[in-house]
Amino acid sequence: MMNAEELYEMLKKSQEPKGYYFNKDRRRVMELMEALLVNKQRYGYMACPCRLAAGDKEADRDIICPCVYREADVAEYGSCYCNLYVSKAWNEDEMPHPYVPERRPPEKIGF
Repeated sequence: MMNAEELYEMLKKSQEPKGYYFNKDRRRVMELMEALLVNKQRYGYMACPCRLAAGDKEADRDIICPCVYREADVAEYGSCYCNLYVSKAWNEDEMPHPYVPERRPPEKIGF
């Protein structure tokens, strides 16, 4: 099974060319990598560790990391909801680090 460091390297290679960087807080990032791996083992897919998953892949499709909300969150706030993926400007403190509100519709959260 993949470990957190391997997952980090794999995702870094695939996401940085798309303009999505890992938060410079490596400790936070590695905690999230571990949580993604726990969810992969638990559910069979890497559900967002910052949200409550239903355990149903179809119901959770929008929160499989990277979630469908990441692009809009990073474009608007410089960071995704978890602060896992960030823009280069966010990492370099060239912009504020505001709270990123939940974009997931309430009906999906309450399952």
